Amino acid sequence: MPAIYRAPVRDTRFVLDHVCGLDRYRNLPGFAEATPDLVNAILEEGAKFVEQVLAPLNQVGDREGCTRHADGSVTTPTGFRDAYRQYVEGGWGTLMAPKDYGGQGLPHVLGSAFEEYQTSANMAFSMYPGLTMGAVSAIHVAGSEEQKTTYLPNMISGRWTGTMNLTEPHCGTDLGLIRTRAEPQGDGTWKVTGTKIFISSGEHDLSENIIHLVLAKTPGAPDNVKGISLFIVPKFLVNPDGSLGERNAVSCGSLEHKMGIHGNATCVMNYDGATGYLVGEEMKGLKAMFVMMNVARLGVGIQGLGQSEVAYQNAVAYARERLQGRSLSGARNPEGKADPILVHPDVRRMLLDARAFNEGARALCLWAALQADLSHKAETPEEREAADDLLSLLTPVIKAYLTDEGYAHATNAQQVFGGHGYVAEWGMEQFVRDARIAMIYEGANGIQALDLVGRKLAAKGGRALRAFLKMVEGAIDEARADDRTAHQAEALQGAKAQLERATMWLMQNALANPDHAGAGATAYLRLMALVAFGYLWLVMARAAHGALAEGAEDRTFYEAKLLTARHFFERQLPGAGALAAQVEAGADTLMAFPDSAF
Repeated sequence: MPAIYRAPVRDTRFVLDHVCGLDRYRNLPGFAEATPDLVNAILEEGAKFVEQVLAPLNQVGDREGCTRHADGSVTTPTGFRDAYRQYVEGGWGTLMAPKDYGGQGLPHVLGSAFEEYQTSANMAFSMYPGLTMGAVSAIHVAGSEEQKTTYLPNMISGRWTGTMNLTEPHCGTDLGLIRTRAEPQGDGTWKVTGTKIFISSGEHDLSENIIHLVLAKTPGAPDNVKGISLFIVPKFLVNPDGSLGERNAVSCGSLEHKMGIHGNATCVMNYDGATGYLVGEEMKGLKAMFVMMNVARLGVGIQGLGQSEVAYQNAVAYARERLQGRSLSGARNPEGKADPILVHPDVRRMLLDARAFNEGARALCLWAALQADLSHKAETPEEREAADDLLSLLTPVIKAYLTDEGYAHATNAQQVFGGHGYVAEWGMEQFVRDARIAMIYEGANGIQALDLVGRKLAAKGGRALRAFLKMVEGAIDEARADDRTAHQAEALQGAKAQLERATMWLMQNALANPDHAGAGATAYLRLMALVAFGYLWLVMARAAHGALAEGAEDRTFYEAKLLTARHFFERQLPGAGALAAQVEAGADTLMAFPDSAF
């Protein structure tokens, strides 16, 4: 049985209207063009594209993988080239790209909705254009006008694609250890030499050119992260008239043999004196690359959501049809020999846990994308700064929590299938394998937790955390005034208090012993995620109650939203107390264990 997928357009529309409130920002650049009719058209047409073009290729890409040839070229799986052609012709890569270089300039929040659909339908395929948009962001922020004019129009149109090159065989997170070198040539160009590994979309046959963004060290640079520079290294050099010139000295040495995302070419890239162009200032490359990395981390969070969503949809369909056992409270299918497994409470537990996560994660991703928009487009500097604070604080939370939970729910969805979930024909084991990488790349999740606790909490005197807690408190106060949501407001107040208590414990103990911060970082990140989900579920519950009170026609949708909210508040949010206890347990049991005893 082939896997199924239907883009959750109705739920996306609900989040855009009731959580993001797109209509409140009509005065801002890009939002005025995002009329309700246009938004609906993009969501509906995007859904058709991913359902009809990308989803049927997901299992094909997994079975075939990519092929590297003797000349170093790489062929993508059957159907990927035609699908990419349709992607380009549909203008899907232009949605949120800047107008000055051929984009539509629509809000990032709208592009993120389509990004989720792509990821659910075909995660491996979605990475080719997804990385390109990250490279576009980095060049747009840090590149020269000449670089922007030379590269951005073709990257935005989809004629060219982009990559990010950080990791080397001997270093991953610790970028200060990189050995790739760049030598100045006296004519404004540089010769880049080194090897990069795990480069997604590093070589393929989808586009005319591939624009690699490469971290390297220049002569005399300090041997740490302060000595890193960023370079544009195109696969084909670009002539002054914009046409493609000779092949650059960059090649795919091999393809990685991976657990999942087989349809994406993950390459070892060799730079043998390749011509490169400095982006921004020398030894300021990491700051520029972080622009791309932050875009990528939000995208990876969406990947966690996307795999959980498609796995959930397939598990629900199976649970409705699979007959096995009888309901504990009496036969539901008396004419048959067994009931559908959907009647069993533990099956429902797995499905509702996934549903509550999916809908909360969708709200968090789109809300975060809105903050990205506001950080650039809000009317006042204060509003832009406030949005940037919240986005910076929650980026590691989104990346880590959504991928941890996305993998867990994909695994639970596989569990619903029993033995059938373990065999390839149903597609469930692919969702699990594909989801696994999202917990690792773009900064492993433990590193995200350390980033949150070690850097983001204390940044700017803790201003972002205070703003986040104030936002949550405001939603609690509003919900308390409504009898329909007062009990859920109280539950969130309790979780918020646990987060504040855990924060205070870290402040009092981590400076004296930094291992306490390291030991509690993951639990703290998950605790903050639960509070963020609680905030969004409170907003969504109030919106659903309001719609029902106003006589909404789609009562089934809103009633289901309220039941899902109840599941979150009663069965998931209570985990906040256990997480706070884990933070406060400190590092003693971890660090006291002798190395020799492992």
